[in-house]
Order: sequence, then C-alpha cells, then structure tokens
Amino acid sequence: MIDNRNGIFNQNDLELIARLCDRKFGIGSDGLILIEDHPEYDFEMIYINPDGSKSLCGNGSRCAVMFGHHLNMIEFETTFLTIEGPLHAIIENDLVHLRMPDVTDIIPTEKEDLFLNTGSPHYVRFVENVENYSILETGKQIRESNEFAPEGTNVNFVQLRGKGEIFVRTYERGVENETLSCGTGVTASALAFGKNLKKGEVKIMTLGGELTVRFEQVREGVFQSIYLIGPAEKVFEGIVLV
Repeated sequence: MIDNRNGIFNQNDLELIARLCDRKFGIGSDGLILIEDHPEYDFEMIYINPDGSKSLCGNGSRCAVMFGHHLNMIEFETTFLTIEGPLHAIIENDLVHLRMPDVTDIIPTEKEDLFLNTGSPHYVRFVENVENYSILETGKQIRESNEFAPEGTNVNFVQLRGKGEIFVRTYERGVENETLSCGTGVTASALAFGKNLKKGEVKIMTLGGELTVRFEQVREGVFQSIYLIGPAEKVFEGIVLV
C-alpha cells in the first residue's frame, strides 16, 4: 500500500508490481494499492493484482480508508474513487464500514452453484467441510472454465457454521491462489447465504479473521445498503528503494 500523492510510482510498471508482491523475493502481498489525490473525491484507490490486472478489492478498500485516516487525508468518513466508481465508508469503533456496490442479480449455474457480481465477479459453492476442500485445484478449474472465459471469475467455497454465520475460503483470479480473506468474495457469499432474507447480518469467518456483511434485499436477487465491516490494522511501514 503506497502513498502515491506525489505521483512518483508508475502504475504501469507491471514488472515492479509483480516483484514487490512476490512472497519470496519481494515484500509479499496479494496485490498493490496506490493512494492518489483526486479533484472530486477525498482520494483515489488504485488496486493492482500481482499479474497486473485491476479490479475492485473490498478488503483493500477498507485498508485504503484506514490508510487515508493515518495519512490525515480523512477523519472518520470518506467518499473515495475506485475502478467501480465512488464508494463511501465510515470508521466506527476501529471498524471500517464500507458500503459496497448494489447487487442486481444472483445467477444459478449449471452445477446449482451461484454467480453474482459484487464489484468483482464471484462464483459461490456451498460445501460440507471447507477446511479440507480442494480449494486450489477446484478453484483453478472453475476460474479457468469456458463458462467464465475469457476474464475468468473468483471462486468461493462456503460452509454453514450456525445461525447467521459462515466460513469462506476464496480462490482469487489475478492472484491465482487462495487468499486469506477476500472482501468482495465474503460479500458475495453472505448474499448467496442470505438471499431468502429481506434484511440480514451475516458473520463470516475466513483464514484471515472475522468480517460482517449487512444488507437489504429490496426484491428477489436485488440487494442495496450492502456493508462490508471489519478491522484494518497497520502491520508495518517503510520505504521501498527501487
């Protein structure tokens, strides 16, 4: 995550981005985020996957909000620009409440799984034992299937854990691997889980921690007031010499 308000970092240097994201020879991450000035919004967040592709990142957006707060660009409320347009968020009790894009449809797939777009495309499959499921093999197979060619899709495997609680593991395109937590993915999974409810609050466990998704369903398959809620904690900071 880079403070790029001076414009010194070139977002088109895909080789450098891949090197910084490399977990063995770089800093190591699931992607790179640039925070830049914008004339109409508090800031612009640019998210770039390790392979150079761009997408909306839900957890990255929450982290960008907290980063903007640490940089004194915002106080506790913000509207900022993303690849999917402007998003709004507030910081309350050390949790970032990010309003996600509205969702207009949940599409059944050939295998009775579900597909929906929460700012990024997501395939959702409910399974019995997600801890021991073949996330990499099956995720890669679905991600590269002809059904979603040529762009591909993210793939989420969801286990019901109790009333209003699910466990989610996600294979992310662009990263081409499982990530510890995917914000747009847990949002998609929560809506797929709660599609029979008019209003809902779903707690989501991931390998990276706990999140909450709140939503309102205005009619079947159409969701508004979707909030992705969770912490965003600074781990370290430094200067990269390139």
